[in-house]
Amino acid sequence: MKPYKVCLTTLEYPPDVGGVGESVSRIARMLLELGYDVHVAVFHSKQRKEGEFKRGRTQTTVRDGIYVHRLQPAIRSSEPIMQDYLSEIYFQLDRLHQQIGFDLFHGFFINETGFLTTLLARECDVPVINSVRGSDLHKHLFNPKQHGQIVWTLENSNWVTFVSRDLQARANVLVPGLTSKSVAFWNSIAPVDFDRLPAPPEIDRLQGLVIGAVGRFRDKKGLEFLLDACAELQTELALTLLLVGDFAERERQYWQQEIENSGMLDRTIVTGLLARQQALAYLPYIDVMAIPSLHDGCPNALLEAMLASRAIVGTRVDAIGEILEDGTDGLLVSPGSSQELTQAVRQLARSPQQRQKLGHAARSKALQQLSPQVEQSNWRKVYERVLPTSQLSVAAIA
Repeated sequence: MKPYKVCLTTLEYPPDVGGVGESVSRIARMLLELGYDVHVAVFHSKQRKEGEFKRGRTQTTVRDGIYVHRLQPAIRSSEPIMQDYLSEIYFQLDRLHQQIGFDLFHGFFINETGFLTTLLARECDVPVINSVRGSDLHKHLFNPKQHGQIVWTLENSNWVTFVSRDLQARANVLVPGLTSKSVAFWNSIAPVDFDRLPAPPEIDRLQGLVIGAVGRFRDKKGLEFLLDACAELQTELALTLLLVGDFAERERQYWQQEIENSGMLDRTIVTGLLARQQALAYLPYIDVMAIPSLHDGCPNALLEAMLASRAIVGTRVDAIGEILEDGTDGLLVSPGSSQELTQAVRQLARSPQQRQKLGHAARSKALQQLSPQVEQSNWRKVYERVLPTSQLSVAAIA
C-alpha cells in the first residue's frame, strides 16, 4: 500500500528563523521516518519590499525527502489587505491539494494557519490535526477579530495537540470537552556536541557572572524583570547580561530604552539574530540561563539550555514550569516578579556547586524525557488516532 500523504501547514520553515519553523522541521522528519509521505506548505509572509509587485506562485523543493511548498501570494497593491492575502493562500493550498491529494492536513499555530487549513480540510472532507504552540492562545486570542476563528478551528479539528498542559486547559475553557480529542506533550531536543561548535565572536567581552537569555525578545519574554534583577545584582558582583538574539523590530526602541534606564547598557551584549548553530555556541559560556517568560509554550531555548547543562531560572508558566522541578534541575519563580528572579539569580551566583548540580540534572532530564524518540512516539499515537495504520508502507512498518 502507498503511504499516506500528509500536509503540514506553517508560517515559517528553515531557513526562516523561528521556533515554530524549527519544530515543524523536526516533526516533518519524524513523520517521514514513520513512513508518511510528508509535504510542508509554508504560507509566505505578507511582508513586501517597497514598490514590489508580482504574480502569485508556489515554489516547490525537496529537502531530505520532504516536499516543501512555499505559497507566495500575488502582490498587486502597495497596501496589502489581510483577507486578500489569506484568500489567495487558500486558493494556492487548494490547488496543491487537487494536484497531490492529501490524506491529512496538520496546521501549526491555531489562528491564521489553523483556520485556513481546517476550512479547506472540512470542505474537502479530509481529516485535520491542529497544533497549538503558545502565543496563538496566550496572545492572539485577545484579538476580537480572531477569537471566533480560533474557537471554530478548535471545534472542527479531528485532533488538537498542545505543547503544555496550561494551553490545553485554556482551550478546554473555550471549547468544553476538547480534552476528549486532544493531548499535551512537550517538544524534544536532539543531542548536541557543544565541544565541536566554534567559539562565538563576543566571548572576549564577557566579564564576571554571565547571565544569559536566548530568543527573539518581545513582550512575552519578561525581559523587563531580568533587567531589574541585573540592575540590582550589578551593585553586588561583576556580571554581564548576554542576550543571544535580537528584539522584535516593532519593540526595539522600547527595549533599548529599558536597557538604558536600568543602568545595564555597558554590561549588556545583544548578539543580533543568529543561525541556530551560532546561537548554540554561546550556551557553554553562560553561567545562569534566565527564562523569565510571562507565557511561552515550550521554548526551544529551555531545552537547549538543559542540553548544555546550564543552571536555569525559569518562570512557572507553560512547559517551563512543567518540565523544570524547582531545586532539582532548575529554579522556578513567579512570572512578573523581579524580586523572586533577583533572589534566584543571586542564589546561583553565590554557589557554583549548585549551578553545576542543577545543570547536570537538567541535561540528564533532557536526554531521557525530552529525546526525539519520546516525541516521535507521541506523534505516532496522534496520527494513528486520526488515520488507520493499515495504509502505511510495509517498509515503514518494518
